[in-house]
Amino acid sequence: MNAVVEALAGLEPTFSPPPGASGWCAELGLEFARRGARTVLVRRHHVGPLRVQKALYPEGEGVCHGIVLHPPAGIAGGDSLAIDIKVDAGAHALLTTPGAGKWYRSAGPSAGMTQRIAVADGAVCEWLPQESIVFDGALGTLGTEVALHGDARFIGAEMLCFGRTGAGERFTRGELALHTRICRDGRPVWLERGRIGGGSALLDSPVGLAGQPVVGTFLVAAPACDAALRDVCRDIGPSAGEGAVTLLPGLLVARYLGPACEPGRQWFTRLWGAVRPVVAGLPMCVPRIWNT
Repeated sequence: MNAVVEALAGLEPTFSPPPGASGWCAELGLEFARRGARTVLVRRHHVGPLRVQKALYPEGEGVCHGIVLHPPAGIAGGDSLAIDIKVDAGAHALLTTPGAGKWYRSAGPSAGMTQRIAVADGAVCEWLPQESIVFDGALGTLGTEVALHGDARFIGAEMLCFGRTGAGERFTRGELALHTRICRDGRPVWLERGRIGGGSALLDSPVGLAGQPVVGTFLVAAPACDAALRDVCRDIGPSAGEGAVTLLPGLLVARYLGPACEPGRQWFTRLWGAVRPVVAGLPMCVPRIWNT
């Protein structure tokens, strides 16, 4: 639904700054480790305008929450951003963002953002950024690579709004390329590559976005993903737009396509509330920043 899933053979997404990057070049490296009953942020490295201010513990010492900040508030042509997250054995980290991200209109240069997440055996990583708005005329590449080891568990979400719909804007020009790869013990379990062109036929085609501006993907990679969990998630539907849930070996995939971010975000949150007790053994704990 609205993305092209390619064969595993020969698909090797690259994660590097776009050629001729002339804007912000920012990096953020985080490492979480288990110290007794506590998950601790043991390494925090940043270059440029990407950072996490402090570790938060709204649900006790076992889960460390972090809010990834990008002070410029958006990605402009020529920017290159890289986020590198490592969750060590037995640790549990939840990361989100303070608000909607933005991909600004470009005068020519392309922008790029890469997200690398490594989760060790017995660890849990929840990567739940808020939605991103892709402005008309934006040019960029968004890449996500997740490396899981042993029985590591990963819950991730990505939601994109093409055009500033509140202002009546449509995505008539520009392009956003998307690459996602999830591997467990070096073996790919999910490889996907998509390319959304402004003004392309894909935006209105019934096999593409069908005229809807918002598309989202919710991914759960865990040994506990089974038919029972899939059926529970299929019984949960979005209040507006369309949603679908698919089960692959060790992977649950939910897709959203709709008129606005809010119903998609609400649906993903309800799905998260259903899968988190099964996958991570904990009830849902909504980050406080989502309510501000």
